[in-house]
Amino acid sequence: MVDYITVIGGGLAGSEAALQIAKRGIKVKLYEMKPVKFSPAHSNENFAEIVCSNSFKSNLLTNACGLLKEELRTLGSYLIEVADSTKVPAGQALAVDRDNFSERVTKLIKENENIEVIHDEVTKIPEEGIVIIATGPLTSEDFSKEILDKIGEKQLYFYDAAAPIIEKDSIDMDIAFYGNRYDEERGLDEPYEDWLERIKTQEESYINLPMNKEEYERFVDELINAETVVLHDFEKSEIFEGCMPLEIMAKRGKDTLRFGPLKPVGFTDKRTGRRPYAIVQLRQDNEEGSLYNLVGFQTNLKYGEQKRVFSMIPGLENGEFVKYGVMHRNTYINSTKLLDDTYSLKEDKRIYFAGQITGVEGYVESISSGFVAGINACNQFNKKEKIVFDDKTVIGALSKYISNEHDNFQPMNANFGILPELPEKIKDKKERYNLLAKRSLENLKIPYGNL
Repeated sequence: MVDYITVIGGGLAGSEAALQIAKRGIKVKLYEMKPVKFSPAHSNENFAEIVCSNSFKSNLLTNACGLLKEELRTLGSYLIEVADSTKVPAGQALAVDRDNFSERVTKLIKENENIEVIHDEVTKIPEEGIVIIATGPLTSEDFSKEILDKIGEKQLYFYDAAAPIIEKDSIDMDIAFYGNRYDEERGLDEPYEDWLERIKTQEESYINLPMNKEEYERFVDELINAETVVLHDFEKSEIFEGCMPLEIMAKRGKDTLRFGPLKPVGFTDKRTGRRPYAIVQLRQDNEEGSLYNLVGFQTNLKYGEQKRVFSMIPGLENGEFVKYGVMHRNTYINSTKLLDDTYSLKEDKRIYFAGQITGVEGYVESISSGFVAGINACNQFNKKEKIVFDDKTVIGALSKYISNEHDNFQPMNANFGILPELPEKIKDKKERYNLLAKRSLENLKIPYGNL
C-alpha cells in the first residue's frame, strides 16, 4: 500500500483537503495542472484561484452559508481562516481580495513539508492508494472521460456564467452612492437633510447605482437584444438556474430584474430622496478597493456588447472594464447515485470526490466538501472509523443531500431547507433560523470538537 494520499486538483476543495491531510501527519501528493495547462476560466498559477465573484456570501448565522462558515471555523478550516484574513469591505458578507487569498493559500501549501506539489495534468485515476478527485467545474476533457469510465455515466457537465469587474475610479460618484441594503433607506418621517448626513457615516461597502423607470426599461430593451457568444449545441441546455445569465433572466419579463439582482428595496436615491425604480450594486473586489464587480451580472454577452449595454447604467457611462463576464463549462457527477455521505464512491471506497464536481455549489460549500473528504481519507488511511457529520449541521446536511438519491439532481448551495425541521413550528423566519443555527453549532461541538 502506498504511504501517501493523492489529491487531484488545487482549487478550493483540493487545497483544503490537502492541508487537512498534511495537518494529520500524512503525506500528500497534490496534482495541479497549472501552469502546464490552464482551463478556459483560470489565469494565474496559484492554488485556490477564485474565478467568479469574490464573495463568500453572508457572515450572519441566520444565513445558511454564514452558518456553514462558522461551522468550518469551529472545525479548523484552513481556507476559511485565510478568507477571514484577506477580507475586504462587503457589509455583512465575507468578500476577499482574490489575489491575496490565493497567494496565501499557495504559500501554506508550498511551505508544508508533508505536501508534494506536482504540476501536471492527470488523465488516469491512480490504481493504488486513497485518491481525492477535486478537479472542479472545469475538469479537463481527458480526465472527464476517465471519470465517466470509472462511474459508468454518459454526462458530466453543466454551464454557468461570471460577472464583469470595473475600475472604481471610472464610476461617476455624483450618481453612485455607498451603502448596504436597508441601512440607507430614508425613514418616513426623516428630514431629507438628516438622511443625507446619516448616510455619510455608513460603512462604505457596496456602491449603488440608482435607475429611474425610463433608464431601466431602456437598459432592459438593449440587454435582451444584445449579441451573445454563440454556444455549441451541447452547451445550450445545461445552465444552472442559480447562476442564470442576466440577459436570459431579463427575457423572462420586463420586471424580472427588478425583483432579482436589480431590486430597489431598502435604498433611497440620494438625488431624489425616494426609492429608485431599480438599482445596480457593485461589490469591492480587491483589498485596495480599486476594483468592483457588478453583483448578479453573470453574462454571456459578447465583450463589445457588455461594454455598450452596461455603460448605459447611470454612473457607468465611462466605466473601465478590467474583466468581462464569461460563460464556461462546469462539471459535476451524479453524486446522489454515486457517493456516500463522506464523499467517497459507494462502489470504490478508496476514491473520494470533493468540490463542485460533487454538485455542491459555491465557494464555502466546496471548502466544506474538501474538509469532509480530507479528514475521512485520513481516517481510512489510518484504518479508523469514518466521520459522518450530523445532518442538523449544514456541513452534514450538504453531505447527506449529495448522497441521497433525488430526481433531477442539480447543484446545491447551503440553505436551511436541507436541514431537518425544528420539533416546534416557528413562524418568525429570523427566530427560526437563529434556533437552527444554535442547534447546528451544539451538534457540531459535542461529537466533533477534537477532529
